[in-house]
Amino acid sequence: MKVKIIKLDDFGRGIAYLNDKICFIENTLPNEEVEIKITRETKKFLEAEVINYLKKSPKRNEDICPYFSTCGGCNLFHLNFREENDYKKVKVKNLIEKFSNLKKDIVKEIYFHEEKNYRNKITLHGKNKKLGLYKKGSNEIVEITECLLVNEKINTIIKELNQANIDIQEAIIKTSNDEKFSILKITGEVNDISKLKKIVDVLIINDKLISQQDTIITQIGSKKYHESADSFFQVNQTLTKNLYDAVLNKTKEIKPQKVLDLYCGTGTIGIYVSDYCQEIVGIDYSKSNIADANKNKELNNVKNIKFICDKVENRITDFKDINVVIVDPPRAGLDSKTRKNLLRINSDTIIYISCDPVTLVRDINELSIDYEVESIVLYNMFPRTHHVENVCILNKK
Repeated sequence: MKVKIIKLDDFGRGIAYLNDKICFIENTLPNEEVEIKITRETKKFLEAEVINYLKKSPKRNEDICPYFSTCGGCNLFHLNFREENDYKKVKVKNLIEKFSNLKKDIVKEIYFHEEKNYRNKITLHGKNKKLGLYKKGSNEIVEITECLLVNEKINTIIKELNQANIDIQEAIIKTSNDEKFSILKITGEVNDISKLKKIVDVLIINDKLISQQDTIITQIGSKKYHESADSFFQVNQTLTKNLYDAVLNKTKEIKPQKVLDLYCGTGTIGIYVSDYCQEIVGIDYSKSNIADANKNKELNNVKNIKFICDKVENRITDFKDINVVIVDPPRAGLDSKTRKNLLRINSDTIIYISCDPVTLVRDINELSIDYEVESIVLYNMFPRTHHVENVCILNKK
């Protein structure tokens, strides 16, 4: 069965039409002609895989990861990097136009850096002595010796883990942004921890701390941060500073008295902008995040910030007289209670950092009762995947 790819969907899959029914085909690009095999059929759509490429796009990247066709870690390695950035910018513009009253030109720019070796974290899964990443759409293990998305320090640790593996079910590897320090947390069994102790700074096996230290320190701009195995930290080791600088520059412009930092993680953004605020309160539900946040407060000698360990929706009703609200929610975006209370708080500015443009647009629509969007700037924090980070500035009308 032969089809022509019309465009890419929001998840990076090629779109073709068979008998007026939409068909999603991975690893294809617009204007390519391919021979396909149907793998799934529903009343509304089809899914297919490529059997043969009859006509390839000049935008196709042939220098791809050897695991790309099976591993579920990334889905845009077949598209050249310049086109990937254009695709993400157009995608967000189209979502803005389709689901809001905003115009496309509110999306100002997309920033990017490396297309490979940018990640400071990976989670590996193991079964039957195989260690790697999950196959697309399943829990089957794709055994790997390296990953092109992570930094070289992590790839060195992956090679040692493959040698040490007896029965590893999961391994979390994290490094500082400069790759000098590293964390390895293993669930399962290994045959020789002495080699692992030599190449990592924090080693945890089956929740038991093997090393003397339990955190590493990483730096973003002028600030330093403790990072533990279980706490959240931005995975892009270079572009994170650019994103934080955008928040910093807006904060410097306003010089707010009171700032509310929602979904604050380990306190990185609040601490990053603390020199230009009178008072900051950060909220996050993760005990590990808040423990690191308080360590980071001490590490940077920040006196004007405090942290609350709780769900945002449980504490949002406590606040008023806030000048700036910074939100960095998970992919689900803001819950309805939080959106309503942001309107009640009525701060001068909301700085919304989003990893999902769909939920961002939904939340903007409700907040637009009292706020207008100044700009949306994109950051390609996750190259070779369909994900893109967004920083939206909303000002009170």
